[in-house]
Amino acid sequence: MIDALSLLLLVYPIGALLLWLAPGDVSARRLALAIHLLAAMLVVAVLVAFDPSQSGFQMVSRAAWIPSLNIDYAVGIDGISLLFLPATTLLFLGVSLTSWHTAEHDRIRLPRLYHSLLLLQAGATLGVFCALDTILFFLFWELSLIPFYFLVSLWGVGPQRSYAAAKYTLIMLGGGVPLLFGFILLAFNHADFSGAGLPAGLSFDLPTLLNTPLPNDLEWLVFVLLFLGFAVKTPVFPLHTWLPLMAREGPVAVVALLTSLKLGAYGLIRFAVPLAPDAAQELHWLLVGLGVFGLLFGALAALAQTNLRSMLAYASLSHVGLVLLGIASFNLQGIQGAVLQLVNFTLVAGGLFLLTAFLRQRLGSTNLLSLGGAARSMPLLASFFLFFGLASIGFPGTSGFPAELLVLVSVLQTHPGAGLAALFAMVVGAGYFFNLYRRCFFGPIQHPAVAVANDLRPRELGIVLIFALLILFFGLYPAALLDVIQPAAEAWVARLQ
Repeated sequence: MIDALSLLLLVYPIGALLLWLAPGDVSARRLALAIHLLAAMLVVAVLVAFDPSQSGFQMVSRAAWIPSLNIDYAVGIDGISLLFLPATTLLFLGVSLTSWHTAEHDRIRLPRLYHSLLLLQAGATLGVFCALDTILFFLFWELSLIPFYFLVSLWGVGPQRSYAAAKYTLIMLGGGVPLLFGFILLAFNHADFSGAGLPAGLSFDLPTLLNTPLPNDLEWLVFVLLFLGFAVKTPVFPLHTWLPLMAREGPVAVVALLTSLKLGAYGLIRFAVPLAPDAAQELHWLLVGLGVFGLLFGALAALAQTNLRSMLAYASLSHVGLVLLGIASFNLQGIQGAVLQLVNFTLVAGGLFLLTAFLRQRLGSTNLLSLGGAARSMPLLASFFLFFGLASIGFPGTSGFPAELLVLVSVLQTHPGAGLAALFAMVVGAGYFFNLYRRCFFGPIQHPAVAVANDLRPRELGIVLIFALLILFFGLYPAALLDVIQPAAEAWVARLQ
């Protein structure tokens, strides 16, 4: 019998196939919505079955995949990865509903293609969070590139959408090279080369590799390789150049997935640091330095933007710098804050980009020159945008506050200078958000389309209301998340000691 976790990973690709096999009179968007809701129910089943008091991997499922190389289909979750499952499922559901009218004017096959690609992307993303075999993880990691390429190149909103999609894909493929090389080195380190032929004891199993010590020089090499592979996708400054381009050229709802789901940062927490703990601690200055540069550069660059999408992209880069500082603290508060901040990204950055998508659907632009006075005709949209923006800068009462507070406390203890830089970047972050919000939603109406724009429809209001309620609940009661993270976070910190 297939367990709930494996069934969750199967429902998305099977759903994408059903979209193509369904009769022509079946609505692609309604069928896709049903698949997303089915996945949400499976996530609830996983949450109910999970024991938050345990620190190890749970709901583990294994099956031989490539037996001659000891590569298995192995999936499981712990307190660090669990929270990403409902957050990811909710975000994809929101993107699907936001794209309700995407490609409606095109041929009948194009809406099916669009929603099929979204389903495939959701399945690959969840696979990244669940994989316990490094090669299986790498498979999901690379599979996540294909849907994005077609979604951006076919449904992008900018004139350079094909270039942006190709650049993103090539950069990510390049980042996969050191990642795969690092995983192979880990497997060879566990193997026995005394016999002829393939080495015995070759292992790509994550729990096994975590218990296999590395020689110091090899540990340094493995950490650098894994860090490079994950830093490209996080993105870490200065490997961020694809993000603003994708934000400008890609479909706004799809870009919400790129800015909200920090798969690279998750990879650093799950693989790079635990597998090479000594090298990670010796190179703490690299993590801290890149985190501070990302914080400051992203905040200052966001301050200079005149487009909502570009501002949100650079703000995302700044927030990633804060996550790096939390990881580099190597203590319980730091890793709890980093994981909480990553989950918070999914809700807050996702909500901001979905609202931006609603704006563009109404006005055809997200440039400030076209958005002045938008609060007059769209008061609900403007109110929710303000709420999500406050959460993004860590306003008390929102889920951004406990996440940023945990990271700041841990960083000020371990790297006081970096902590002060983070505080300064937060002040700048408040400045760029309120400046852009004022110019976008207040003042005189400068574009005729703004005056006649409709406010949030019931479907759109339902989407953002769910996100807003979760942000408010976890801001007022963060223990609901921290209690789940703590056992796994304590085990993560214990490896470093």
